[in-house]
Amino acid sequence: MAERSAIIFLPDDTQKTGEKKPLMLLNILGTPLLRWLTENLFQRGVSRFFLAAAGPYSDAAAACFPKEAELTVARDQDPADLLHVFLSTASEREAEVLAITGPVVFAPSLAVRDPGRAPVPAAACMASRKGLMQALDDAASIGRYLQKEASACTDREGFYNVSSAVELPRWGHSLGQLQLAYLCSRGVEIWDFQSCYVAPGIPIGVGTTLLPGTILEGACSIGFGCKIGPNTHLIDTVVGNRAVIDSSRAEGVKIGEDAMVGPFANLRPGTELGARVRAGAFVEMKNARLGEDVQTPHLSYLGDTQVGARANIGCGTVTANFDRVQKYETQIGANAFVGCNTTLIAPVSVGDGAYIGAGSVVTEDVPDQALGITRPRQLNRRDWAAKHKLPEE
Repeated sequence: MAERSAIIFLPDDTQKTGEKKPLMLLNILGTPLLRWLTENLFQRGVSRFFLAAAGPYSDAAAACFPKEAELTVARDQDPADLLHVFLSTASEREAEVLAITGPVVFAPSLAVRDPGRAPVPAAACMASRKGLMQALDDAASIGRYLQKEASACTDREGFYNVSSAVELPRWGHSLGQLQLAYLCSRGVEIWDFQSCYVAPGIPIGVGTTLLPGTILEGACSIGFGCKIGPNTHLIDTVVGNRAVIDSSRAEGVKIGEDAMVGPFANLRPGTELGARVRAGAFVEMKNARLGEDVQTPHLSYLGDTQVGARANIGCGTVTANFDRVQKYETQIGANAFVGCNTTLIAPVSVGDGAYIGAGSVVTEDVPDQALGITRPRQLNRRDWAAKHKLPEE
């Protein structure tokens, strides 16, 4: 689109529709219709937005705009002065602005091109910027001005009305496919459009590959050269460049550059993985902070745990962080080596460069460079098996 500015009026249509929220704040594939609208407009050149929304909904509506866009929000009942400032600060080359007055979907690639079919107007229009400013100076009704003076946007430009919540699921597939197509145009490789879902507004770097079954939602951010999937679900997760996430789930997590996650890892909120960390098969973490080059290859649980750089966490390690009353933290120092099947009873710390013998249950702090081991000494009884072995049938 050539326009740089858009005015969005979010009507409170809850009494009309019977919904708990306005239609523009209801979800399509887990994301509000308003966000689909603003992200699609932003992708096509609209960089300045003015939002007028009823008080109870203004914060939720404001959260639906691209972070990179310039947003002016009118939270009072009379946004005229603020709108005038918004229009007056636009580029002088911008003769018209886009005005959205109701729930609409914007999908320009689906625009109706049939010349024999009359265009269907939507709750959107193009209005003269200076004409709008003059109407505001004259204290005229903006709604009446738009109705009489503006030119309606129609399905020929890719604008479609939404009149009820029942219509929203019908748009899910089309909008999802358009989002994937947009990412492909930006250098993202997507193997299967039918099984991948990426919420609008999620930045993904050039050269990243999304394998079948990948779902990205919420405030995710994916670096360049990553490999995500198959069958991976990320929510509100930041992924560094060249990271690999295989068949895993992460929510509220930060994953460093060149990290490797999975298969079948579960990373829960508050977890941060440094560069080149390995969180391997069937590893679960919650509120765990791992420094660079930490290795957790498989079958471990780290909860409320801080691990220093280059530590190695053996198979079957568990940090026991909960005593039915509160959670406690475990600290593992840099270059530490935790043997297989170790249980660390928090609160406890393992020093830098310390070793934990396999099979230990650690209840006391282990100093730097020390060896901590709690299992009993092995005892071999000679010829015991020959004397006590049951006869074979």
